[in-house]
Amino acid sequence: MARATSKFVCQNCGATHIRWSGRCDACGEWNTLVEEDVASAPVGGAQRKARAGRPIALAALSGAEDQPPRISTAIAELDRVAGGGLVRGSALLVGGDPGIGKSTLLLQAAAKMAVAGNRVVYVSGEEAIDQVRLRAVRLGVHKADVGLAAETNVENILATLEAGPSADLVVIDSIQTLWTDSIESAPGTVSQVRASAQMLIRHAKRTGACVVLVGHVTKDGQIAGPRVVEHMVDAVLYFEGDGAHQFRLLRAVKNRFGPTDEIGVFEMTGQGLGEVANPSSLFLGERDARAPGAAVFAGMEGTRPLLVEIQALVAPSTLATPRRAVVGWDSARLSMILAVLDAHCGLKLGAQDVYLNVAGGLRIVEPAADLAVAAALVSSMARVPLPVDTVYFGEISLSGAVRPVGHEPQRLKEAAKLGFSRAVTPSRMSGGDAVKGVEGIESLAGLVAMIAARAPEEARKP
Repeated sequence: MARATSKFVCQNCGATHIRWSGRCDACGEWNTLVEEDVASAPVGGAQRKARAGRPIALAALSGAEDQPPRISTAIAELDRVAGGGLVRGSALLVGGDPGIGKSTLLLQAAAKMAVAGNRVVYVSGEEAIDQVRLRAVRLGVHKADVGLAAETNVENILATLEAGPSADLVVIDSIQTLWTDSIESAPGTVSQVRASAQMLIRHAKRTGACVVLVGHVTKDGQIAGPRVVEHMVDAVLYFEGDGAHQFRLLRAVKNRFGPTDEIGVFEMTGQGLGEVANPSSLFLGERDARAPGAAVFAGMEGTRPLLVEIQALVAPSTLATPRRAVVGWDSARLSMILAVLDAHCGLKLGAQDVYLNVAGGLRIVEPAADLAVAAALVSSMARVPLPVDTVYFGEISLSGAVRPVGHEPQRLKEAAKLGFSRAVTPSRMSGGDAVKGVEGIESLAGLVAMIAARAPEEARKP
């Protein structure tokens, strides 16, 4: 007989503890330890004899490179993020805030793949079949031949998949609702999530089906449950967006079969999620060209050039500690830019309230946005609008120098396509043929002088 014991597992990082405590020693999170029953080894019995291994064939490092077969979802933005389509025998994890549109996007992709002749199975653990049908009617995809099921037991799901013809796409919504008979714990716990995901991944590798798992996210925006699930799957996609905007961003943070940091842009409409083929024009559609404190940044999201407006507001503060509010950018990097402007350019921003916003709900992570942020801050402080036909990109160092960044031709080509004729870039860049008016600057002081020279010109205008 096996002696029943229990252990306490952190639901955030998966660390195991022998006794309960309020705080996890591994990740530092509070109230995340949950008791789970396990079976220990037999007491006083002989240990199980290890099975003798068999030799495996070794392959040479050199040889023909076989591209993994892919299935198109008929949604260009989703195929772009996945690296050109869904790979057979792979497992994808899609995470996002509740109500952001994960189920809508996957149901649209499942219906379009079924229309193309693929066998698709959609398993919902959170909604009944009638609820999924109502969404399909609203999206106009209810006539697609998609197999629906409302089930949470992994053994029943696998038995259903293996009983019929092999499926090309299996959607599980969501992984936190599944449970298996082999684990004595509640659904959603670390053990259940890990075991359920492993069984579905083995099915994908064995049958060649593409399995898409939907994961909940925490209040910090991370996929709930242990990070080991992200290590088990082949790709991790995050569905981002703001309820106040109609834009949705699908971002790849891990992809074994394609590039990472790739994004797909969608727009939420009454008929579901629509693709945005030219997101730069969408993010710049409502720009106020005569307002100070607005600079257009030519950025890169994966392999896609993207133009976005950066808005800044500098105002005198009435507080002992001035406000620093940032939306869509790193607050620590904003503090660095403010310090460089103060130390090397003589701009006294320590007593000013500073607000920074990336228009459209986009989040920027690359340091090439430093120059555009600095231009927006100086423009707002001097009350001088920036030229409407100019884009900015470049990295700022602590010495005040402007350093070059990569993918300059792609940035300038995207700017020229949208009608921008000038660009302010680091001086050590080679320039490009797309935008003729490329103006290079060596330091942040040169940018301040450039904007200050426009002050008399703007003062003469009505």
